[in-house]
Amino acid sequence: MYVDFKELPDSARIWIYQSNRSFTEEELEEIHAYMKAFITQWTVHGKSLRAGYEIQYRRFIVLGLDQSQAAASGCSIDASVHFIQGLEKKYGVDLLDKMNVTFKQGEYVAYKPLTDFKKMAKDKAISQNTIVFNNLVNNKQEYQEAWEVPASESWHSRFF
Repeated sequence: MYVDFKELPDSARIWIYQSNRSFTEEELEEIHAYMKAFITQWTVHGKSLRAGYEIQYRRFIVLGLDQSQAAASGCSIDASVHFIQGLEKKYGVDLLDKMNVTFKQGEYVAYKPLTDFKKMAKDKAISQNTIVFNNLVNNKQEYQEAWEVPASESWHSRFF
């Protein structure tokens, strides 16, 4: 069952998929329609899942699931990953590679391979104060409080 992301409880489970590039306006319109259609039919053992999504910075797809009514199972999680893989193919983007880092440089959102990010830290091209996107957050509350944080407050801190 599709619900507005804002209606999900703070305990809602979160999955964040970062794109290696920004989506165009036309792509965003289509992705919104695809996301709503997917969530509307997303089930676990025949029972509807209460879920929502939002897209941030034209490149992050954030899927949220209220597990108080029904929790995701292996099959339903597989279905969501398969759906995301379909978006990757359709738009020629990378959404599942966790070996990349996205961070802010001023108002610009940069996307770099982890090796490049480490080198930038070593070369002091970025600092512990650089705002990074911590895509390892687990629930909506963590997402709201600890997704965009200084590198010093995230797993990225090990590179400084």
